[in-house]
Amino acid sequence: MLPQCTGREVAARGLCMPSSLICTLTAIALTLLSTTAAAAPFAYITNQGSNDVSVIDLASQQVVSTIGVGRSPAGVVVASRAGKVFVSNPDSRSISVIDMHDQRVVGTLVAGDGPVGIDASPDGKLLLAADWYANRLMVFDASSTEAQQAPLASIEVGRAPAGVAAHTDNNTVYVAERDDDSVAVVGVRERKVLARVKVGSHPFALCFDAVRQRLYALNVQSDDVSVIDTRMLGDTHTLKVIATVKVGKAPYGAALAQNGALLYVTNQHDDSVSVIDADSLKVLRTLSGFGYPEGVAAHGDKVYVVNWMDDNVSVLDAASGKPLRQIATGKNSRGFGAFIGAAALP
Repeated sequence: MLPQCTGREVAARGLCMPSSLICTLTAIALTLLSTTAAAAPFAYITNQGSNDVSVIDLASQQVVSTIGVGRSPAGVVVASRAGKVFVSNPDSRSISVIDMHDQRVVGTLVAGDGPVGIDASPDGKLLLAADWYANRLMVFDASSTEAQQAPLASIEVGRAPAGVAAHTDNNTVYVAERDDDSVAVVGVRERKVLARVKVGSHPFALCFDAVRQRLYALNVQSDDVSVIDTRMLGDTHTLKVIATVKVGKAPYGAALAQNGALLYVTNQHDDSVSVIDADSLKVLRTLSGFGYPEGVAAHGDKVYVVNWMDDNVSVLDAASGKPLRQIATGKNSRGFGAFIGAAALP
């Protein structure tokens, strides 16, 4: 059964779109920038209402390009090693492929009944997309130069798969199974679900903390974050919820900042952002003044929060949460995923 949109939520094909923010790729992207020759970093903000992507130059803090994509774009992942940005378009049942060097669409992938959460493996070889309506995880070749391609695999998962998070091993993938109140562990090579763990009510966004080997599952209906220990026992996945952190109403996005010391969580129905100490798991502060925030990502000493109903991005000081500026974007901005990165130079 599809969720009922409430408050200021915008429906796409009858779906209150979930948010699946990834911490892992943000950290990997920043490492890539510091260890290899790379172009300047950009933020790619999906605009559901105007069917396009706003490209923000993080150096100038300005929108430098607007790229048309499919209908109702929501999910986004910057695959720096592949030199591509992937955007899920639920209403077009497709994924747009953007070349990071040319800042233009170079391909469109047919992607099931409604791709939502999207991620890429850290090595840039695999694109992973949750098909909300067909209850499956689609796996594509992210390095392919073909403008169109069929999925390499289609793996059955639980009901209403939302957030997707890739592990640093380039094989393990976590999928939020919204209507089952669970998170699945999927093995790409094995082509199946390897384990599951129950979390809070209606998990949407997932954020993988590679350093602590934790997964944060944002539960939009129980207004909390399930903290999951993802360490393996031998070859066995033994997921265990080790803490539950109460946040604001309807948490939809998460990102690690300050070198992983802080976890920023957007709370849509409170127009707020919770800042959590990632070690103690204590809420340090709650920031206000946002407009139905969803996407969130960190780069350097700044945090970028996407305001769905205000059509802009709030730029914050990562250490204090102090607002620095706002950047106007397109209509109904989502920025739902790992939206910051830079392509390695050829």
